[in-house]
Amino acid sequence: MSYAVKEMFLTLQGEGVQAGRRAVFVRFAGCNLWSGREQDRASAICQFCDTDFVGTDGAGGGRFADAAALAAAAVAFWGEGVVERFVVLTGGEPMLQIDDALVDALHAAGFEIAMESNGTLAAHPGIDWVCISPKAGSVVVQRSGDELKLVWPQPGSDVVALETWDFAHHLIQPLDSAAAAENHAAAIDLVMERPKWRLTLQAHKALGLR
Repeated sequence: MSYAVKEMFLTLQGEGVQAGRRAVFVRFAGCNLWSGREQDRASAICQFCDTDFVGTDGAGGGRFADAAALAAAAVAFWGEGVVERFVVLTGGEPMLQIDDALVDALHAAGFEIAMESNGTLAAHPGIDWVCISPKAGSVVVQRSGDELKLVWPQPGSDVVALETWDFAHHLIQPLDSAAAAENHAAAIDLVMERPKWRLTLQAHKALGLR
C-alpha cells in the first residue's frame, strides 16, 4: 500500500500530555469529517479544523510507495540517535491510512508511535499512544486510549458521557478562533466545575512552531 502524506517535519509536540517532546510529525492527507475545501466547511461534521490536509504538496510530503519508504523519511527527519524516537501520526484522519505494515516499519526504526484521531475509526492496536479528539455529530467508536482531547466550546458535545470513556487523561483545549478570549474562559470554567478534565493549550502556536 502507498501512503498520501501532506507534510512531514521535526518539531516539538505542542499540546496534550506529551507537550514539549521532540517529535516527527507525519500529517496524512484526507479526512472523513471534512473534505478540506472551504466551500464544504459549513456542511461538514467538523467545521473548525485549522489544518491543511489536502494533497501531498506540503514540506516533506508526497506519496510514499510503501511503509519502508515512509519510515525511512521519518528517520531522516529525526536524524542521528534512536533514544526516545517519537513519531506523531496525524491528519486529517490518520486511521484512513495506518496499517500493519506502517506500524511495523516505524517500530522497526525505533519509533514510539503516537496518533491523533477523531475516533470514528478503531485505532490500530500497535499504536503506543492514542489521542482521540471527538467531534460533535460524529459516531466515535474508539472510546478508550491514553488521551481524550475535547476542543471547547463545542455545541452538541456531551461532557458527562465523555467522562465515562476509558482514557487515562481527559483534556480540554480552547477552540482557536476569533473568540479566543471567550473560548479560553469557557474552557477554564469547565475545568473548574469538572475536575476530571485538565486544560491543555497549543503551545506550538505561541512559540511559532509548526
